[in-house]
Amino acid sequence: MTTQHPPAAIPDRLFDDAEAEALWRARFQASRMSTPAWAIDAPDANIYVSNASGVWEVYAWNRATGEHRQVTDRPNGTLHAITSPDGAWIWWFNDTDGDEFGSWVREPFAGGTGERAMPDVHEGYPAGLEIGHRLVAVGVSTDDGSELFVHADGETKRFYVSKDDASVAALSRDERLLAISHSEHGDSRHPAVRVLATDGFAAVAEKWDGEGKGLTPLAFSPVSGDSRLLLLHERRGREELLVWDVERDTESELALDLPGEVSAGWYPKADALLVVHFHQARSSLYRYDLTTGELSSLATPPGRIGGAAVRDDGTVEYSWSSAAEPTVIRARAADGTEGVLLTPPGEPAPGSAPITDAFVEGAGGRIHALVSRPFDAPDGPLPTVFTLHGGPHSADEDRFSAYRAVWLDAGFAVVEVNYRGSTGYGSAWRDAIEGRPGLTELDDVAAAHDWAIQSGLSDPGRCVVNGASWGGYLTLLALGTQPERWAAGVASVPVADYVAAYEDEMEQLRAFDRALFGGSPETKPAVYRECSPITYVGAVKAPVLVLAGDNDPRCPIRQIENYLKKLAARDVPYEFYRYDAGHGSLVIAETIKQTAAEVHFALRSVGLRKS
Repeated sequence: MTTQHPPAAIPDRLFDDAEAEALWRARFQASRMSTPAWAIDAPDANIYVSNASGVWEVYAWNRATGEHRQVTDRPNGTLHAITSPDGAWIWWFNDTDGDEFGSWVREPFAGGTGERAMPDVHEGYPAGLEIGHRLVAVGVSTDDGSELFVHADGETKRFYVSKDDASVAALSRDERLLAISHSEHGDSRHPAVRVLATDGFAAVAEKWDGEGKGLTPLAFSPVSGDSRLLLLHERRGREELLVWDVERDTESELALDLPGEVSAGWYPKADALLVVHFHQARSSLYRYDLTTGELSSLATPPGRIGGAAVRDDGTVEYSWSSAAEPTVIRARAADGTEGVLLTPPGEPAPGSAPITDAFVEGAGGRIHALVSRPFDAPDGPLPTVFTLHGGPHSADEDRFSAYRAVWLDAGFAVVEVNYRGSTGYGSAWRDAIEGRPGLTELDDVAAAHDWAIQSGLSDPGRCVVNGASWGGYLTLLALGTQPERWAAGVASVPVADYVAAYEDEMEQLRAFDRALFGGSPETKPAVYRECSPITYVGAVKAPVLVLAGDNDPRCPIRQIENYLKKLAARDVPYEFYRYDAGHGSLVIAETIKQTAAEVHFALRSVGLRKS
């Protein structure tokens, strides 16, 4: 028998004031785009993703002619695409209604009919793609594990299979070497690297830094014949850069004099690296000279770098935003001059309030939180939403967010907590949740909540906890383990019943969970029980709104239904919003609808609105 859950209330409008209503919607509806990526041997052939049509889709940009063309047009959108190195083809991943299970399609850059790119490779979850002139390597993940395939000389062959998580990672410029990431040692969160010779796919090199220390291949040198591979390592307790010359079997650890963590890409001549530096929720750009060791700042303003790459003439193109200012795509020439590279069609998004930093002492160390207040906030404590990021290996940043802004418009202060498990604060901070996920993060959320009340920011009777994905999981767990703290909870695409989620989720996430929990539900039943929201559903007191996608492979629908059925047996107000997509929606109108439901629910729950 199917339980009928109370549907979420969808308001026609959030605000009585017409200008305020138009403002928050305009932030979501404004056209946005990613930093363009180009074909390495045809730099005029560019692709990017944009929401200009009202759905996030793939676009082509011919720099020589100035033409922009929408490539994909699917009901639930498209995010993943890459060009062939000669610029002749665009490859994009074709799933069904956001379920992330499918295959790669290719179509001519200039336009035309698409075709299944590798028809001899079965469908699955994507696990890496590298396209060369003479070969293509692709990874596929299923419930049975990982398979890696190569297509060359008109023939497709499987060259790797494992029950453990693995992926195609990097192809050398001359296509002689292929790097794969694997977890044959049993820990997909800290992978190892193997390099294969593509003339027979025999292993020529292997690198693993040992237990708890991952290696992430970024890219081979863009120069033909150069076997240097750029990686991230964490030998000193944080992610840093490593250049490994595979054929010479030599390596160079790049110890940059920067706090926080870094990532990087190559300059076109492989004589320098474009370094993206992450520290305390902001990112910045540097040029690192591989010959002299000189590190030069590119003087980007405080905020978030969303993507960056270097053109053949040395121009650095990147996206940038801050909490107060919406995203722009900028270009910085080699001589230091800078300007806007591309502007999406239509009016730009209205700005929002800046964030400030709060550093709170917690049981595991100093916690970094980002705090926003409405522009016109009255004196005294405010209703506050504690927004918990997903991942868990991610972080909240000083970036523009239409979602954060609408909560401010509604009169809430916003606190974003980079709890233990977040990236950018070192390996120990990221890995501190191992063996006790969820509960460890909530210890930090509790410390931030205590600070917010004691500092006078937050009204203790009007605190809402919310989040999506891992943040949705933490939200439901918080409502059951910290019921005295919260006036309401809003959980989008959450894990609600961890054992059932493990049974139904994609294998890549099962491997992640085994590494995080220390095993499967069969081998670690007590840990899964202790860290699952459904264990504590009997203690939930605050009203709950849950949002979920029918086709979600990450936080599947059955385990959410299990939680809601138990909640329905109790006298706790709750609402449920179910939609036809996967792990979130790429359709702007749907995003607006869900956001309106979330904010409206919270306003009613804290007594700021009756209906």
